[in-house]
Amino acid sequence: MKRHTASVRDVAAGEGVTIVEPSNLYECTLGDGVFVGPFCEVQKGVVIGARTRVQSHSFVCELVTIGEDCFIGHGVMFVNDRFAGGGPARGDTSKWESTAIGNRVSIGSNATIMPVSICDDVVIGAGSVVTKSIAQPGIYAGNPARLLRRHG
Repeated sequence: MKRHTASVRDVAAGEGVTIVEPSNLYECTLGDGVFVGPFCEVQKGVVIGARTRVQSHSFVCELVTIGEDCFIGHGVMFVNDRFAGGGPARGDTSKWESTAIGNRVSIGSNATIMPVSICDDVVIGAGSVVTKSIAQPGIYAGNPARLLRRHG
């Protein structure tokens, strides 16, 4: 039997970072004042900007960058493998795709974020599935997520 335990290891953390355990964070970068709630996983290479909050039970996979002053709700899932070949990449990380989240982005609980880019000043409704990049600030919701209202 091989046993792995949740741990926080090899994390580059700015000042005032809070990580609530149990959580599994490894080989990632957290800016000043970042909060990560319990039961989260933040994988290697992830960068989370200053003052961003990641609520409990969220999964932030490799190839994800999250900007500053963001809110990631409870149970948000980031995806880096679209199963483009009809199933999982099965260790072939060359098939993975990246996700870039701008600044001041709020993502509601239980949203799923496919490999996309999301510009600054966007709100994603709870339970939404973001399948395409978002280049216009505003409020988006649904499956697939669609623009409901522009900011301003």
